[in-house]
Amino acid sequence: MQRIAETYMPKTDHDRVIALAGMMQAIDLVRNIAHRGQADADDFEICVGSLLQINASSSAEVYGGVGRLRTGLRLLEQQLHNPRDKELTRYVVTLWSLERVLTRRKDLMNILSAGIQDIEQNLAHFPVAHSNTIARFADLYLRTLSTLTRRVMVSGAQIHLNNPENANRIRALLLAGIRATILWRQSGGSRLGLLLRRNVLLRETRLLLAELE
Repeated sequence: MQRIAETYMPKTDHDRVIALAGMMQAIDLVRNIAHRGQADADDFEICVGSLLQINASSSAEVYGGVGRLRTGLRLLEQQLHNPRDKELTRYVVTLWSLERVLTRRKDLMNILSAGIQDIEQNLAHFPVAHSNTIARFADLYLRTLSTLTRRVMVSGAQIHLNNPENANRIRALLLAGIRATILWRQSGGSRLGLLLRRNVLLRETRLLLAELE
């Protein structure tokens, strides 16, 4: 993850929108698992797979193409047009805050980087969506982000939250959310920029969605 944080990304609205869509898609999956115990398998694999894209040269490459972020783009379009989803906003703000703290902690970033490399070396035995791989990502989350003072408060039904497999999936997705947040910052994104350029980002989001139709 240290290498990810240091990777250069193009600073364009196109890349910023993709990063935001990746964040939205990961958060939406967290909510679906927390509230219903279910998550779209393809969207899940796309988000978790982004954690392994260390040397990607663009935001789209991190996710294997813009077309794999339809869910995130639709959510982003709704939120930019009429930001009524307070739960979604809460997750985004929390991830932004955690990313700023995490990337200043070289020790934690080194743990993440070593852990991701270890997972990458075992993909032949345990594919990215395998329960063993997801458990490894969840363990990385516990050893890094969970040690920070501020944490992500996940709301949902206890019957789903108390399920160990669901807990692992949620932690892996939160790590993917942080990956997207780092991508957002690398592409020149900021909170103020989001406020000032909301209409520009909304237009870019709609252009990307139109291209996918």
